[in-house]
Amino acid sequence: MIRSGESAIRVKPAATKVKSNRMKRILVNWELYLLISLPVAYFIIFRYMPMYGVQIAFKDFSAGLGIWDSPWVGFKHFERFFHSYNFEQVLTNTIYLSLLLLAIAFPIPILIALMLNQVGNRKLKKFMQTSIYAPYFISTVVLIGMVFVFLSPNSGIVNHIIKAFGGEPVMFMATSEWFRPIYVFTDVWQNTGFASIIYLAALAAIDPHLHEAAVVDGASKWQRVRHIDIPGITPTIVVLFILAVGNLMNIGFEKVFLMQTDMNVDTSEVIPTYVYKIGIQRAQYSFSAAIGLFNAVINLVLLVFVNRAVKKMSGNGLF
Repeated sequence: MIRSGESAIRVKPAATKVKSNRMKRILVNWELYLLISLPVAYFIIFRYMPMYGVQIAFKDFSAGLGIWDSPWVGFKHFERFFHSYNFEQVLTNTIYLSLLLLAIAFPIPILIALMLNQVGNRKLKKFMQTSIYAPYFISTVVLIGMVFVFLSPNSGIVNHIIKAFGGEPVMFMATSEWFRPIYVFTDVWQNTGFASIIYLAALAAIDPHLHEAAVVDGASKWQRVRHIDIPGITPTIVVLFILAVGNLMNIGFEKVFLMQTDMNVDTSEVIPTYVYKIGIQRAQYSFSAAIGLFNAVINLVLLVFVNRAVKKMSGNGLF
């Protein structure tokens, strides 16, 4: 029989040995831990620590009293937003634009990657990749400046072409109906190439012997794409789709704000721009924090729901 004292003596060296082995692994891989320390520090400082300030959404925040001593008002600011005259308009614009981006901008990089993967000429493939990637490195401010120049009713090349065919100049940036098509088109043009890199990497990881066997069996290119390439990148598509749905309400503020004019505001006013105007321009910090928190909660619910649904259907998911 082993006495309790003897058992404690035997367990202690085992725990010490495990701790020693853990320290050895850290010392051996210290470069990797050093490399990951910066992203971890970034998320802790800029993502988790600011969560402390979320409580102002439930308070009447006063800079003099501070976050902790400001009076608690519960869901007052949420109710104010839900009953505001432009709540339906802002929410509808955000959802509509987000769904357009998801339906149009999400599948196009997949198609581009599948087509580029079929190009046999390496020089042509590199040229096409470079041409598609290049717009991603144009800043948002420059991009919107180009849009205003090209679509100008007086000097824009698009309206010159319209007039050349006998049409009348169109006030693109001053017409509400044109805001969403222009936003989606420019987003596809700018981000498609860079987004396709992930799918090209997934296609490169597919075993080439599968294609060789398919060619021997007489499979056409379309059959190889359908039965080898698409199933091979399906897990990647699923993960990126879940992430896209989880960010459904996070429309890029900078681009919308730069494209927004007094004439198209009825379709361009989305939650991020509304939060900016309420929080920064009007200094209603608690109200804007409540709107931002409402937006974040919707994204979280969508992420969890879609991840669970996709996992049940395909067996792949984030968690």
